[in-house]
Amino acid sequence: MFNRELVKGSTSLLVLQLLTERDMYGYELVKEMDNRSDHNFQIKEGTLYPALHKLEKQEYIECYWEKQTKGPARKYYRITTEGQSILDEKTSEWYRYVQVMNSLIRRNES
Repeated sequence: MFNRELVKGSTSLLVLQLLTERDMYGYELVKEMDNRSDHNFQIKEGTLYPALHKLEKQEYIECYWEKQTKGPARKYYRITTEGQSILDEKTSEWYRYVQVMNSLIRRNES
């Protein structure tokens, strides 16, 4: 499990990336992150839903309701064109950040 602040800071990047693959509902996003990280990245719904609402307010994602054959309708999220643009920027920024952090924390290997 990772520090809560690290998780919080990367949630929007992960949500946008997953939504480029397919539309998903909230719980599905939580499970997908958990599965892909081999259970090392476990985001709580209390962290995810505020992030989804923020992304929706920024118009990076949009939602729609879909009826289910069993049970209530589900609220699905999809990435917008603006969301794809910001994802490209955030992904580039992330790679630069990781590169700088790796340089800063590298230890002398003599």
